[in-house]
Amino acid sequence: MSDVIDVADPADPRLDDFRDLNSIDRRPDLPTGKGLVIAEGVLVVQRMLASRFVPRAMMGTDRRLTELRDDLSSAAAPYYRVTADVMAEVVGFHLNRGVLAAASRPGELTVAEVIDNARTVAVLEGVNDHENLGSIFRNAAGLGVDAVVFGTGCADPLYRRAVRVSMGHALLVPYAWAQSWPADLDLLRDRGFRLLAMTPAATSRTLADAMHDVADDPVAFLVGAEGAGLTERTMRAADVRVRIPMSRGTDSLNVATAAALAFYERVRFVE
Repeated sequence: MSDVIDVADPADPRLDDFRDLNSIDRRPDLPTGKGLVIAEGVLVVQRMLASRFVPRAMMGTDRRLTELRDDLSSAAAPYYRVTADVMAEVVGFHLNRGVLAAASRPGELTVAEVIDNARTVAVLEGVNDHENLGSIFRNAAGLGVDAVVFGTGCADPLYRRAVRVSMGHALLVPYAWAQSWPADLDLLRDRGFRLLAMTPAATSRTLADAMHDVADDPVAFLVGAEGAGLTERTMRAADVRVRIPMSRGTDSLNVATAAALAFYERVRFVE
């Protein structure tokens, strides 16, 4: 089991991986700084322990240690046991979830690696809101999406808020950044994927109708930013443009909600 080390001094340098989590320029999860991945809460820490993101340290209360004891049986990282007050002074705010884990960022996967053997992929362009990004990962995990591919303009999926909102699934669902956008969509097409671009345009096919034609094929859903949506260049690279029918004059849905509906339609046709 992890070494359990009691720490009473919030200034102890062993806690530096968790220091100033609410600081704009000193957060340990900034890619330009330590570049750490922070898991927050028992469930998210459990998912980190089950992922390719290997914790290098944990900090939490005795209560959370009790809840995690079985999960820590094979963990090598130390568990710094602190009081809630010490934790609050270290991170900069009161943390209700009572436990944190910090991992170094592993090497990035490639698009070819994450789509290998995949049947359903989410491709994101311009999704720059961390909460939307985290929700998309959570929806992807729950609705059978095998991987996520990022085009240009997307937020960091390993930012603490994105990981937290995803309930840790941002650490488990494979993802990769496109190196050439939107040219890398050809990698999906070469693997037999049908590319479905989501748009509210009335001239596009309904999502349910389009699903009939691609039920037997690997599918990639192309999803754009709220408001702006996919760029015209990216939509031209798709095989078909699809929409979700809406009522009462609504012009669009939250991007994570729209993605979830697309994932669900896919599940209905493949199961």
